[in-house]
Amino acid sequence: MKVNIPLKSVVDNSYDITIDTISKIHFDTKVAIITNPKVAGLHLGYLLSKITAKELYIITIPDGEEYKNQNSIDLILESLFNHKFNRKSLLIAFGGGVIGDMTGYISSIYQRGIDFIQIPTTLLSQVDASVGGKTGMNNSYGKNLVGAFHQPNTVLIDPYFLTTLADREFGAGVAEIVKMAVTFNKDFFEFLENADLKDPLILQEAIKQAVQTKADVVAKDEKENGIRAALNYGHTFGHVIENETKYKKYLHGEAVAIGMVMANETALKMNLMNEKEALRVKNLLEKYNLPTSYKIEDTRSFYETFYLDKKSSDSAITFIIPIGIGGVKISDEIDVGTIMCVLNKFGDFNV
Repeated sequence: MKVNIPLKSVVDNSYDITIDTISKIHFDTKVAIITNPKVAGLHLGYLLSKITAKELYIITIPDGEEYKNQNSIDLILESLFNHKFNRKSLLIAFGGGVIGDMTGYISSIYQRGIDFIQIPTTLLSQVDASVGGKTGMNNSYGKNLVGAFHQPNTVLIDPYFLTTLADREFGAGVAEIVKMAVTFNKDFFEFLENADLKDPLILQEAIKQAVQTKADVVAKDEKENGIRAALNYGHTFGHVIENETKYKKYLHGEAVAIGMVMANETALKMNLMNEKEALRVKNLLEKYNLPTSYKIEDTRSFYETFYLDKKSSDSAITFIIPIGIGGVKISDEIDVGTIMCVLNKFGDFNV
């Protein structure tokens, strides 16, 4: 016997991303703002001047990638249960990518799913992490290996929050902007080469173009079954670097910058990118003081860690390789010898 459940209706997960000063908003429900002490100290007063709610709670967790774990998830969940949040309640992610990813993940699992809003406060989270509905946490095996696709109701990108951003955090965000330009938009890359992103108006235009690029890709492939995987350019290598350094030496965008250089070296080996193009990418990253070199101590161990990547299967590792500037190739058929040659070059630290 067979019973069919006809669940073929299409769910509309569309939402708006606003790049502007946050307008005043009132929510007629329980709201929890999830943040960390650093962001709260700098910007919570500003946010509370914009947002009111029937009941409003502030939940803070420690700052840093090393706290993107089950302990922090449990702390937030316990607070929501204590305050009797229900399915009509709302979460607000107020911080960088760590806060956004965990808040989104919690909203996807709390009572099987409640609404949340992204209010990103770093450049990296404004142009990348807050857009697209990827949520999750880290564990001992790697980065974001536990999570869900859960889209926010809206994303509010307020350039005001970037006025207090440290130079390293700014550079980390630039890395994600460069990532999208290299893989999908040659004209945008050329704009970045000639732009001064320290100029607020130019930066706002760069944010808009980066967000539009990512939004176009996500609209075609929400659950990363195809072209969206290309947005992980630099990440396959970068995640191993983060894992090896226990998430303490590099910011996420810094590890991605190194990962892009490694991916470009792979592209050179495959004749998909020329030396001049690779140098242009490297120069643009270094313009914002991003690291572009890394000493691999154990190339075999580095290679084996690739298998923990979410895009990889039991027997194949998926790599995102640029095709010149403005194109990209997703492949799980790059031979071990090619990748090991690249890793050995970084092992010799002669890049």
